Amino acid sequence: MSILGNLIKGASKIAENKKNKNQLNQGDADQQQLRTLTDLLGKAQNTEFGTTYDFEEILKSDDPRQEFRNRVPIFQYDYMFQKFWHKTLNGVKDVSWPGKISNFALTSGTTNSASKRIPVSEEMIKGIKKTCLNQILTLNKMDLPSNFYSKKVLCVGGSTALSQIRDQKEGDLSGILTGRVPSWLNPFTKPNKKIRAIEDWEEKLEEIVRNAPKWDIGIICGVPSWILVLIKRINEYYETDDIFSIWPNLKFYIHGGVSFDPYISNFNSLFDERVVYLDTYLASEGFIAYQPCDSDGLELILNNGIYYEFIPFNSESFDNDGNLLNYQDSYLLSEIHENVEYALLISTNSGAFRYLIGDTIKFSNLNKLKFKITGRTKHFLSLCGEHLSVDNMTQAITELSIEKGITIDEFAVCGKQTVAENFIHHWYIACDSPINSLNFKYDLDQKLRSLNTDYHIERSFALEDIKVDILPTKIFYDFLKLKDKYGSQHKFPRVLKGKLAKDWCNYLEVLKEELPNDHLSRRF
Repeated sequence: MSILGNLIKGASKIAENKKNKNQLNQGDADQQQLRTLTDLLGKAQNTEFGTTYDFEEILKSDDPRQEFRNRVPIFQYDYMFQKFWHKTLNGVKDVSWPGKISNFALTSGTTNSASKRIPVSEEMIKGIKKTCLNQILTLNKMDLPSNFYSKKVLCVGGSTALSQIRDQKEGDLSGILTGRVPSWLNPFTKPNKKIRAIEDWEEKLEEIVRNAPKWDIGIICGVPSWILVLIKRINEYYETDDIFSIWPNLKFYIHGGVSFDPYISNFNSLFDERVVYLDTYLASEGFIAYQPCDSDGLELILNNGIYYEFIPFNSESFDNDGNLLNYQDSYLLSEIHENVEYALLISTNSGAFRYLIGDTIKFSNLNKLKFKITGRTKHFLSLCGEHLSVDNMTQAITELSIEKGITIDEFAVCGKQTVAENFIHHWYIACDSPINSLNFKYDLDQKLRSLNTDYHIERSFALEDIKVDILPTKIFYDFLKLKDKYGSQHKFPRVLKGKLAKDWCNYLEVLKEELPNDHLSRRF
């Protein structure tokens, strides 16, 4: 048994006990959030943002939370960048957070949008590191053998070779974070610094595959679609169908970035259900939630420098394109309800205040602050009142893939208008297995009808039909390459709209001319 493993296990148990004790003494969630808000306001009160919205007066009020809602408008990225963050990016100090921001996270964005540049403060980096450690510490509840704590953690993220803009740096948040791994942790994390710095995704994959047998991996971290690609390549390269012949001590996969549900069957076939899956919600704006090893879902983090507000995701708050209406009110954590969909507002220790992050969530257990990510404010379909969410889409595809025993690695859908001025939903399914197309179309439609009453009603009226194209998985990833969105932090959007939808359709038309029809797709 590893002496080093015993030391790490003992130290982590002490840290976990201390963490639990601190949590018990912090009071209820509402009071924790009040302390977080007053801390953020106090630190940022002398910044340009803080003086513009009079943080000093907010702190003096009898109810800082309500005064904060009254005085500070809701910000989306474009508004925040045009009014404040462009100065931060140009090296100006004390704009919306004290001091000078040295790092900017480039969001993965959709495949047709320019990346957003999100400030990343030193306080935020420290908070993310602490939260990563806290999630790992929950593994103690599983009574793992001491030698497991000497196994390696494989982090498949963006390049640590950040772009230098004057005296500031920008890149994937994962690249910023992995480039800041403490030296004492280097022996426990893979790949090494040289491989982490590789910018070309294919080259990085090749290096990880070549070195895989040299590493005794116990935990894998990364976006599901790209971890699947990596594991399949390792198996192909070493001519095995058993990843445990390469990594016999693999026990945990920590994922995030997209809903894991559509990928479960594929991972189960690769891992033979011998690996525990743990979810995370690490956005470019901060670490919002993670799944403890003794939980079955994401749980909101309250002590990480983030203050939360919630806007009901409905027609009173958002239009059919997902744009925020003239709606300045919001709900506090103590005012929300279970099983109601909310758009998430956050204020952070990187200088985002009342910032609409673009994700929608739904709480299933407010006592444990357990929730699921249901989609994006702009990634849903409501052409004629069907209000079809990404959560509905994901659940339908997941259930069908399980029932039919097939693997669907990716999917996307776009809305189109017919000649008769009705509407259709056009689905694109990534599957490399034979599918009975007509049956799949019918079953998908029935699933969506059962999941969404509005969809069911509109299928008898303005929503004339659905169409489905079954495409090779490679076509989806090749499209990401064309858009320069190929790599560990990028994912294929579930809803295609506007220019993105046009580019996708044009791309398929070009492929149809170059490839035989039966190779490209089986249409109906």
